[in-house]
Amino acid sequence: MNKERVSQLIKELLIEIGEDPHREGLLKTPERVAEAYRFLTSGYSMDLKEIINDAVFESEANNMIVCKDIEVYSLCEHHMLPFFGVCHIGYIAKNKVLGVSKLARIVDFYSRRLQIQERLTAEIARTVKDESGAEGVGVVMECRHMCMMMRGVQKQNSSMLTSTVLGSFHSSVATREEFMSLISRQK
Repeated sequence: MNKERVSQLIKELLIEIGEDPHREGLLKTPERVAEAYRFLTSGYSMDLKEIINDAVFESEANNMIVCKDIEVYSLCEHHMLPFFGVCHIGYIAKNKVLGVSKLARIVDFYSRRLQIQERLTAEIARTVKDESGAEGVGVVMECRHMCMMMRGVQKQNSSMLTSTVLGSFHSSVATREEFMSLISRQK
């Protein structure tokens, strides 16, 4: 990302919406916004192989592995407004397990881009399955969307649930129900 160009575009945007980019409170805003967007869209410059970093380990485990309540922060591609919430990932290992922190890094890899929640959920599930060789994967995401909360229909208490189930999570009702039961447990 060209930070200087983005800063200039933000300065032009401030002028277009009727602001004075030279007033005290806005003097450094273009640079701050450019830096914020660099971070919020850093998924475009990440490399999945570097993120996984060979943290796929041989294991005799063939049980369900669940990591829940992974924080998600993204920008909707329609309005470039934030959406945020939690992601729950489960998979049934087949001779290999992923390092647990890699699950959260996979979430960040895809969420730090302009997104829609439906695609984000599917991308995470597919990557966990591909990288771990799991027999099945389930991903459930629950997010609140600022484009629904602060503009448009203005429904502050709304949230959106999406799920993607692959392999045995798709073909076996019992496996899917076990996953849903595990992620529904209170702390």
